Amino acid sequence: MKDKEKRAMDSTIALYWRITVALGAVVVGVVALLLTILTRTAEQIDDGAAEVWTVGKLIANNTVHIPLLARTNQVAADILTASEGIASATARIQSTVTGEPKA
Repeated sequence: MKDKEKRAMDSTIALYWRITVALGAVVVGVVALLLTILTRTAEQIDDGAAEVWTVGKLIANNTVHIPLLARTNQVAADILTASEGIASATARIQSTVTGEPKA
């Protein structure tokens, strides 16, 4: 009987061993699948971040001169003031030369 019991015990141990190995293989497969999905997602995020960075740099390059517009507007206002003075002086010169009173 001991021989039969030993064979049954060996058979049970072998069954448990096969089940454990099979479950381990399934777990390894699931982990590999999840890691593959994670890697693809990380690559997509990285590609998206790189695109955002590139567009941001292009926007920065296109808008770097905007602060200079404040100075340009000031210079334009100064030119307008000067041109009004020149127009007034020109009108006075014209009226003096032609003898017509200015309007």
